[in-house]
Amino acid sequence: MDTLRSELSAVAARMVVDEGLDYGPAKQRALRLLGLPLRTELPGNDEIEDAVVDHIAIFCAETQAEELLALRRLALVWMERMAIFRPHLGGAVWHGTATRLSDIYIQLFCDDCKSAEIALIDRHVKYVARTMTGWHGQPVEALSVHAFCPHLGEEVGVHLQVYDRDDVRGALRPDTKGRTPRGDLAAVHRLLHDR
Repeated sequence: MDTLRSELSAVAARMVVDEGLDYGPAKQRALRLLGLPLRTELPGNDEIEDAVVDHIAIFCAETQAEELLALRRLALVWMERMAIFRPHLGGAVWHGTATRLSDIYIQLFCDDCKSAEIALIDRHVKYVARTMTGWHGQPVEALSVHAFCPHLGEEVGVHLQVYDRDDVRGALRPDTKGRTPRGDLAAVHRLLHDR
């Protein structure tokens, strides 16, 4: 069973890195690709992340660091634009496993859920409002934009996930690996400064 989980993790990680898939869809595609029954127990996100780190070390070691830096710089730009909403960077860009195909996930903590949307409208930013899965598995409103990343020379998906202001209290609880799951503006500045 451990071998099967490892194989599923490796296949899913390849899709995450090489195709930019999120963990959930990558696990489902890996299941189908390997011809396994739908009831097969899937590896957890921590296992996929470990496999992503391994895949990057083997296949992307020469390019990933610069791609990650470019994405973090772009994330910082968007966090500064939305600073009034106490932005926090999460996901692969925060954890250091992002590549040029990764999207940027920024959580905003607003008094009024429409205020972030109004801020984008006031700045003439085109966005798509959608619902995504939040950090506790609950649906959360997201404002998704395509932002040009000058260091990569291409557009990157930036998802501004809108949370209630009070949700910021639980935002920094350590994840299953004991890490801070997201960082505020000061933390992202430190990431870029300490590199």
